[in-house]
Amino acid sequence: MQEKQYLMIPGPTPVPPSVVAAMSRPMIGHRSEDFAALHRRIQEKIRQVFQTSQEVFIMTNSGTGGLEAAVANVISPGDRVLALVTGNFGERFANIARAYGAEVDEVNFGWGNPVDLSVVREKLAGSPGYKAVLATQNETSTGVLNDIAGIGALVAETPALLLVDGVSGVGGIEIKMDEWQVDILVTASQKAMMLPPGLAMIGVSPKAWAVIEENRSPRFYFSLPAAKKALAKWNTAYTPNVALFFGLDAALDMMLAEGLENVYRRHLLLAKATRAAVRALGLSLLAEDHCASPTVTAVQSLEGIAADDLRKVLKEEFGITFAGGQGILKGKIFRIAHMGYAGKMDVLIAISGLEMALARLGYPVELGKGVRAAQEVFLGRDL
Repeated sequence: MQEKQYLMIPGPTPVPPSVVAAMSRPMIGHRSEDFAALHRRIQEKIRQVFQTSQEVFIMTNSGTGGLEAAVANVISPGDRVLALVTGNFGERFANIARAYGAEVDEVNFGWGNPVDLSVVREKLAGSPGYKAVLATQNETSTGVLNDIAGIGALVAETPALLLVDGVSGVGGIEIKMDEWQVDILVTASQKAMMLPPGLAMIGVSPKAWAVIEENRSPRFYFSLPAAKKALAKWNTAYTPNVALFFGLDAALDMMLAEGLENVYRRHLLLAKATRAAVRALGLSLLAEDHCASPTVTAVQSLEGIAADDLRKVLKEEFGITFAGGQGILKGKIFRIAHMGYAGKMDVLIAISGLEMALARLGYPVELGKGVRAAQEVFLGRDL
């Protein structure tokens, strides 16, 4: 019998059966009235997730492609950019800006720490002339959640645009694009949106459009003006992944049926239970509670037990896949995702497997202690 596999990584994440079924529908023409009606339905729903009255452009490319689209449409060579880095994906955002010729002022807050708003305030006051500020809502590599509302309030007082990487947050963590004064918000399909990889979704503010329309940097496939022109007819500038559009329509229906507030509460509960279990097992968390991600938990390696050895046992013996560390944290942490199509039993399976893998590697684990801690959270008896 083939062993059942449990995917507990922060993307790609498991895809709900109803979404898989939607993606299996017969293909339709991407220039047809049927596709236009589909696109219009999606637009109405996804604006609710972004909490924006603005258009949200859905492009057939990865999340990194979405981030590049944000940069390509705003940045010209020589523009000054403030990059707020709290991990691997903050660094990636900064590197995309460098690739487009920006002069990047990179502030690294340390992997495992959130953005310090006082530092942002000082940078914006002391060094005027930034074209854009780059921030990551949810730093997947460290399990850190940043205060986008606070950053947005500071950036809004300047001419700079706030570009936000919401790839691993949007759909699982509340974000209020308009209220928090985010100028370009990017997310992707394969994280909390419960789809396979292949779509990027980009919200754009009026403040950003004023800059985009004046920007003369080269762009073709990633052109937001081209996307805007096509969306006026409920179309896309270039051939979309029609199957993923079907899936996105179904995934958004699931989220809205659950209720967005309930979606966000579910992710917070899963994170709380995971963190309680990790602590009960005597392991150390990377991020502090005040900045902990609701969608992914980063756990530090034990002395004498390599994180990747632990992950190997989990995968090979129990069919559970955790993510490893990235960049400077490679081999030093493992990450447990609880995003998108995830519930209480997924966490209990993950923690149970973790206990058994630790036992296999000689760690003096008290079997059931972590599972019990998570159960107490789920039953509301952890107070």
